[in-house]
Formats: sequence, C-alpha cells, structure tokens
Amino acid sequence: QVQLVESGGGLVQPGGSLRLSCAASGMLFSIYTMGWYRQAPGKQRELVAAIESGGTTLYRDSVKGRFTISRDNAKNTVYLQMNSLKPEDTVVYYCNGGRGGASQRGPYWGQGTQVTVSS
Repeated sequence: QVQLVESGGGLVQPGGSLRLSCAASGMLFSIYTMGWYRQAPGKQRELVAAIESGGTTLYRDSVKGRFTISRDNAKNTVYLQMNSLKPEDTVVYYCNGGRGGASQRGPYWGQGTQVTVSS
C-alpha cells in the first residue's frame, strides 16, 4: 500500500522560507515521478513542481526562482524548498506520485499540509 506523508507546513512571514517534506512508503520510490501540487479553496489543484526519476524538474511559472524541488532516493523522500514566500502562496500543498512524466499527476496523494504566509 502506497503512502505519502507530508510535513513541514506552517505559518511564515512574507519573504520567509519553509521546506516541505514528503516521505513515501510502499513503492519503489526511485522510479516514480514525484510532484507537489497546491489547492486553494474553490479552485482546482495545480502543479507547483515535479521531479522525474532521472532528475528532470518542472515548475509553474509563478514559483520559478523561488521554489526548488529535490529528492533523496535513499530516504524515499521528496522536498520542496520554498523561499521568498508570498501571501498568495497560502494554500494546502499536496505530495503526488506516479509513473508518468513531470506534467502528469500520478494516482497517489498525501493528505496535504497547510502553508500560511502572513505577517
């Protein structure tokens, strides 16, 4: 049974940083594309960043230069380093895993972690 467990969300001031982590189990992590999505109330879930098994990354335009996705296959964990956070980054972030390319959402989801950017 595949499980994705996010951590690292919380409250941060504008301009601050957070690092989200997603620990995976029940899957051969190294061959999966892993992604971070986010969803605001009443809106569709959108891709933030994704990383393929070979290391190819994809970012949405609004986070380029501020967010960095990385993975540690030895720890079965994917990270999202978020810098220069803005109030509009305030949403729930979800970890995603699948066997497709970086632009394709996979079938596995974590429970989500709230990020709040506010002074």
